[in-house]
Amino acid sequence: MSYTAAMNQFHKAHPNTQLSGHIRQTPDDFKVDEKQAFEASGAGEHVWLHIQKTGENTDWVAGQLANIAQVPRRDVSYAGMKDRHAVTTQWFSVQMPGREAPDWQSVLPDSVQVISEKRHDRKLRRGALLGNQFQIVIRDFKGDKNTLADILTRIQKEGVPNYYGEQRFGHMSEAHGYGLNIVKAEQWFKGEFKVKGRQKRSIYLSAARSWLFNHILSERVATGCWNQPMPGDVFMLNGTQSCFSAAIDESIQQRMAEQDIHPTGALWGRGRVTSTAAVAELERSIAARFRTLCDGLEKQGLKQERKALRLPVADLSCTWADENTPRLQFALPAGAFATSVLREIGNFKVNS
Repeated sequence: MSYTAAMNQFHKAHPNTQLSGHIRQTPDDFKVDEKQAFEASGAGEHVWLHIQKTGENTDWVAGQLANIAQVPRRDVSYAGMKDRHAVTTQWFSVQMPGREAPDWQSVLPDSVQVISEKRHDRKLRRGALLGNQFQIVIRDFKGDKNTLADILTRIQKEGVPNYYGEQRFGHMSEAHGYGLNIVKAEQWFKGEFKVKGRQKRSIYLSAARSWLFNHILSERVATGCWNQPMPGDVFMLNGTQSCFSAAIDESIQQRMAEQDIHPTGALWGRGRVTSTAAVAELERSIAARFRTLCDGLEKQGLKQERKALRLPVADLSCTWADENTPRLQFALPAGAFATSVLREIGNFKVNS
């Protein structure tokens, strides 16, 4: 059973591409470099470590750093999770007031390399990054090169649907037809078991919320309105979390075309959706289909929020190692999924 099967029910903006190939054949085929929002000051009680990891889980690396520093796991933090089946660079912080930092590299495995080390007066907080730069190699590529070039040009101009990635939902449950994290969330919300630990709770809440959002987005993709305004839309300024409502006029149309603003979808929680008219009707219809998930999210205290339906893709380019091996490069904002870009380009099988 795979992750990708859980995403098959969500519409693609351009489903007829005939391009195919394989990704993640080796960790080097999938590289991610974190783009930090600011520089460490050079002084303070927190040791910031710029680390390259290969084939390792972010949280596992954080645990190793805690063990080496002999501090509680809660004193180690990072801005965001990075793919395990990849070569990734990212920052970690370790709170060590009044103590010299240990020789990290002498204890860490070869799969975890310390690139640089700095001090700072604050811990690294979740989400405190500008985004990520990706380099992705496609092996055994099949399809027309001109078609690939045309698709990349279109994506650069229009963006892609901003779906949450398949890893958010867990492996596919054959019995239920969707990810195991959604199965567990439903069972939890129905009172069939109690969740132990903040991490599990966070996983199930995020999965449920993301599942609802993806269904809202999929409905708009099906009607061609994921990157076009609809009556009742709430818009988000590009690169921010700032939202506003406005009537659809020439100015809104122009700003949408320039990717200065994006339509949004509901991240479910307590309170009324801030959309109106046709958009609110659509979002409420999705909520009615997944009443258990919505009620559970509200009961757990989450509040209504918004997320952009469109994902802008910056610095998108393609080079060729040989006739059958393109290498894609692009940048995404924090919290975005590279798989949302790849699924719009072609049908690529994942080795993970």
